[in-house]
Amino acid sequence: MKPRPFDYVRPDTVGEALALLAEYGDDARILAGGQSLIPMLNLRLIEASVLIDISRIAELDGIRDLGNEIEIGAAVTQNMLMAWPELAQKLPLLAAALPFVGHFQTRNKGTVCGSIAHADPSSEIPLSLATLEGEVVLRGKRGERVLKAKDFQKDMLTTAREPDELITAVRFPVHGKGAAFREVARRHGDFAMIAVAAISDGKGGTRFGVGGVASTPVVRAVNGNASAAVEKLANELEGYDDLHASAALRKDILRNLGPLVIAEAEKCAA
Repeated sequence: MKPRPFDYVRPDTVGEALALLAEYGDDARILAGGQSLIPMLNLRLIEASVLIDISRIAELDGIRDLGNEIEIGAAVTQNMLMAWPELAQKLPLLAAALPFVGHFQTRNKGTVCGSIAHADPSSEIPLSLATLEGEVVLRGKRGERVLKAKDFQKDMLTTAREPDELITAVRFPVHGKGAAFREVARRHGDFAMIAVAAISDGKGGTRFGVGGVASTPVVRAVNGNASAAVEKLANELEGYDDLHASAALRKDILRNLGPLVIAEAEKCAA
């Protein structure tokens, strides 16, 4: 199928993009990499009167070290972040997660912020942001606001972004080397049946995140017996059935994979 007719606009500045969003509101869609947007338009799962292409706005095309956080602009692609020399040192969880995101070709176009905006519950980058308790930076006609990951992603494919707002960046907290990430999918690059992330401070404290078993990433603190903590979480979650896996299979994978990822993060932190 092909999308319904739409206008295409490529602003040169964030201000121009915000003016277009203020004018068109819900009828506009932001195009950065388009790896999720274009297929959805082609299948007519969504419609747009205008596409606003922000991929060439220089202000959004950068990775900034803010000290305790790394700010990633909305035009930064996933492969650009993977090639950043300080990724493994400053953001080891993302360094472990990014190779699971799609394929090399899709990462050349797909953006980090685009993945956050799409808010797929099985996606690796939103899970990493939630596990690290990162932030999303939004700008609109009323100014700028910064939301925690847990406040930004509201439900499956649903976020707190207002129609006149643009995600200009995401901020990932800098963390130590105690990080691990694994997922199970039918093939590499497919949607994850379940994805698991963990970061450890090396002192017995671990934060554990799970994607693919609820409508948003689920994050818990783990202190003590990892297997017991994962079992408790698996019992709390309802899960969901789709063409990739049943809820029961997802929870069974979680019970087996979760303790391994926690143990790996703790070993890396030691």
